[in-house]
Amino acid sequence: MSKSISISFFIRTILLVALTASFVQFESFYKQREIIRNISYGLNTFLTASVLISIGHFILVKLYNSRNEQQIVRGNFVLGITRVATVGNVFFIIVSLMIAVGINPKDFITSMTIVAMAIAVIFREYITNMISGLIIMFSDQFSVGDRIKIGEYQGKIVDITLANLVVRDEDDDAVMIPNNLVFTATLVNKTSQKSNKIVVKFELPIDVAVAVEELERYLTPLFQQNPNLDHAQGFIIKVADLAKDYIKYKVEVSTISSSNKIHQQVQSRILNEILQFQRGKG
Repeated sequence: MSKSISISFFIRTILLVALTASFVQFESFYKQREIIRNISYGLNTFLTASVLISIGHFILVKLYNSRNEQQIVRGNFVLGITRVATVGNVFFIIVSLMIAVGINPKDFITSMTIVAMAIAVIFREYITNMISGLIIMFSDQFSVGDRIKIGEYQGKIVDITLANLVVRDEDDDAVMIPNNLVFTATLVNKTSQKSNKIVVKFELPIDVAVAVEELERYLTPLFQQNPNLDHAQGFIIKVADLAKDYIKYKVEVSTISSSNKIHQQVQSRILNEILQFQRGKG
């Protein structure tokens, strides 16, 4: 637990113990004052549920981290448990408010069954989005920090909510992708393989395009001097596509690690060098 969460848990625990003790010490006082009694019972219900949820959250996260101590831990499970804990707290806040105003939650839920069904139909999309979000959180197919492509969108996952997958694209815009779309569209996880090999694609106008051999001679100093590259593996340059106005090239290199940061740095250096090459030919 973080420091702020630990302090919050400690305060809630102290309040729960004090409030529970007051029911025994001041029983006659509560019997004579119905409004205070209902408010106290409501607060006691919330504190009890909140403390138990916090303990359960802490134990589950600790067990998960200890079991995966020797592996690459993906944050989805922890994120999913946190979201479930939040939903649980919100539910018990509503229940506690009902108790505080003198409403029996069981009777209220029973009488609201038909209304609840109507609400479920109206908010069906949001409910299915929430369920999809929880499935995503407890899966290991991708996690926060992965770079994905889904439909026309691609970028880095920065958050997974109960409604959306939040992706930061190449223009640094936050794209909200509905969770339901994850299960209906083709999704490519570009970091799931954690490979040292990267492929950099670029295109040159037909008037400045050159043979592969000339590009190899131009880029060789860059590859030899870059400390992030595995020089033993070398590099390969290929023509990927030939069009009327441009030629597409593909550069394959191997880095010293599968780090996303290193991959981005290498790709940026290569593309910057190609830009300089194009300017020199223009």
